[in-house]
Amino acid sequence: MTGSADQRMAKLYFYYASMNAGKSTNLLQVDFNYRERGMQTMLYTAAVHDRSGFGVIDSRIGVQASAHSYDGETDLRAQIEAELKKRLLGCVLVDEAQFLTRPQVLQLASVCDELDIPVLAYGLRTDFQGNLFEGSGALLALADALIELKAVCECGRKATMNLRVDEEGRAVKRGAQTEIGGNDRYIALCRPLHGAPQSRRGAAAVEAEVRAPALEWVHVPKKWEPLSRVAMPPGRWRPNPGDCAP
Repeated sequence: MTGSADQRMAKLYFYYASMNAGKSTNLLQVDFNYRERGMQTMLYTAAVHDRSGFGVIDSRIGVQASAHSYDGETDLRAQIEAELKKRLLGCVLVDEAQFLTRPQVLQLASVCDELDIPVLAYGLRTDFQGNLFEGSGALLALADALIELKAVCECGRKATMNLRVDEEGRAVKRGAQTEIGGNDRYIALCRPLHGAPQSRRGAAAVEAEVRAPALEWVHVPKKWEPLSRVAMPPGRWRPNPGDCAP
């Protein structure tokens, strides 16, 4: 590369959110935008994320794309440099970026700084216990731009946390940090609902209500009463506003 540092425009972006905020959809849209303008991209996804197949970035709206896979041993900088010998790259896009290691985030930063290629990373900020992933923590510390994508809690507030549930729909508070799953294993919630298992209902009850197959419920001061199916779709939970009061 030639030119002074202030002429280099490439940045490292971190798009973070809870589950079901459209991270992969956003990534695939950006990929389409680049390719529509005749610019080539390089896509990555975590090898551990194989819900739709190995090396596939998928979205809830049905759009998907093939991608390079990485694990903790992958040298991203070396792979990107090797790809540059074959073709020009307009952008590098990384899905499931929470699974990056800190050294890999540093490699991506060097791709921006030394190769002048923008890198857009998409991932979860925290795990089901509210703890940072290694990759997310490194990106929050090192990225040039932090962009929060919004998801909506069942109560209507912004969902920032990820609740893990078991096969019975009960909240899981302990276990391995990484367990791949979709809507069957995780629910995006606001912090008050995620972190209040000792409240009037708690996270486990929230999940039971979300999964209720036949009736919808509305909270009144002393009990739960059935609500007309016309008012809400089947199985949807109506929150008690008091649980999420600012």
